[in-house]
Amino acid sequence: MVDIKHQNKTISDIIFQFRKENNLTYTELGELIGVSKSVLHRIENGETKRLEFKNLKAIATAFPAHYSEIMECYLEEENRINTLFEVLEEVTTCEECFLLVPKVAVRILELPTVETEESLLRLFDFTKTLHDDSLQITLFTLIIKYSRERGVPQYVAKGLLQKYLIERNDLKQLEESFRMGQEVLYYTDFLSREEKIIFYFRMALHAKNINKYNECIELCELGLPLEPEDTDLKVKAYLAMINSFSHQKNYEAVEKHLDIYEKMNNDFVVETAKITRAFTKARKREYDIAIPMLRKYLGELGKEYRLHIADELLEIYFQLGDIESIAEILEREEELLPEHPRTPHKYTTVGRFHRFKGFYQLSRGLLDEGIESYAKSLESFGIVNALEEKEKCMQDLLKFHIKESKSLELKHIIKLKEAYEK
Repeated sequence: MVDIKHQNKTISDIIFQFRKENNLTYTELGELIGVSKSVLHRIENGETKRLEFKNLKAIATAFPAHYSEIMECYLEEENRINTLFEVLEEVTTCEECFLLVPKVAVRILELPTVETEESLLRLFDFTKTLHDDSLQITLFTLIIKYSRERGVPQYVAKGLLQKYLIERNDLKQLEESFRMGQEVLYYTDFLSREEKIIFYFRMALHAKNINKYNECIELCELGLPLEPEDTDLKVKAYLAMINSFSHQKNYEAVEKHLDIYEKMNNDFVVETAKITRAFTKARKREYDIAIPMLRKYLGELGKEYRLHIADELLEIYFQLGDIESIAEILEREEELLPEHPRTPHKYTTVGRFHRFKGFYQLSRGLLDEGIESYAKSLESFGIVNALEEKEKCMQDLLKFHIKESKSLELKHIIKLKEAYEK
């Protein structure tokens, strides 16, 4: 029955107290909250053994100060899984009631009348429909824990995968979320083919973004046999693998896989293959071929590629000491920099551009401007927690200090410190 003790108060008590405090009859209260007077009478007198959720919701909404309390009272007695999912849907739409979400989920999972796997399946599917990341993580964590305790590895695997796919979007925690993603590797046998494809390719892209080139290659190679179609995700992961070979200076592997990559049936391939060919020539120090290619593509290809090309050209020009060409590219900053970087790679590329600019400005004696550019570089690297890149900035500044025998002014130190710690 509904008349359950909860923190020394029941739903009956709450209704009775509200009626008396406001001097309301059953009819008046019923009209106020949209529940018949007969239903209210039976609830208040403890005569209702199974309160319908629509009535419970109306009552709880009418008493916002007691909303969570009323919901918890209801949870202790309700054993119908469909009704509990109604409750779960209700509390996930009310931010003030988010603390109730795991309590409702536990009641669903612990129902003795429903098979464990059916409860897990329904809760898992429900959780995937939510739009609040924190709620999803809460419920997926609960699913993982419960599945481990009950020996249901399929939902350990599914929960870990979904949790990873959310947490990998936190650009400040890329290293940590990658380590969490690696736990999924122990459960891949329990994932569907589609889930494996998503996992291997997403992890491969993640690995490339945090400079784990061996892992990127290995993960991509695990996913490729599973995906016959040239999807956007597959193509991007394949390109990440090629770039990982490039960072390892394994140019034979780069050329081999580029030949395969260029034949993939995907619009994304055409421009990225051209750029990668040019980058490969640059990294092999074949500058007489690389520079004309890169300059041509800087003018021809879409804006989303220009900054990457500009960074590669700046790298070359600094090595060659071509100050005039450096200045020419830096003058195009407005057309090169994206308004809203979205990916870790893009943030890193923006940071590199500002670092190149800062180095150039300091070498030209523009101290204030150079410090400003280095601060912007540190901020961009800081967004994705690119510690190695931040250290390169600090090494540049130390070299400048030693070379010029100049101490930075206090205002410069403060600006750099604030940017570094962001």
